Amino acid sequence: MTSTGPFLIVVGFDGSEPSQAALDWAMDEARQRNGQLRFVTAWNKPPMAWYPAVLETAAGEIAAEESPEHIARTLQGEALKAAADGGVTASGQLVDTHSPASAILDAAKDADLIVVGSRGHGGFPGLHLGSVSTQVVNHAPCAVLVVQSKA
Repeated sequence: MTSTGPFLIVVGFDGSEPSQAALDWAMDEARQRNGQLRFVTAWNKPPMAWYPAVLETAAGEIAAEESPEHIARTLQGEALKAAADGGVTASGQLVDTHSPASAILDAAKDADLIVVGSRGHGGFPGLHLGSVSTQVVNHAPCAVLVVQSKA
């Protein structure tokens, strides 16, 4: 945790509804504490994948799929813009990793608070707490807030 300087909040952001709720909560908290946000967006390119990928749809149309890095960069850009529009100082880290939780934990070594959504885009929608938020809660160097979306 930081003992000098502004209150630092690390936010795991992947564009999911719960991560958007975490972003909103963290922005409110940063405004109240005159703090700063650090967004962490993790991405990973599957082996043997090329981007932009050109795909044919079932209707016979051609569609291009953007790279995971491009999608992550776009999502983080939207989060940084939201923070700037909300009057909150923010920075971002794009991390190429197989472990989003490790990326968040590494970014939080000097943080006062970590804010994550209850779950991301994972394949088990019935879970109340996803694997990333579980790992962050269990290994964080500071306080953690897990935010659920209102949906």
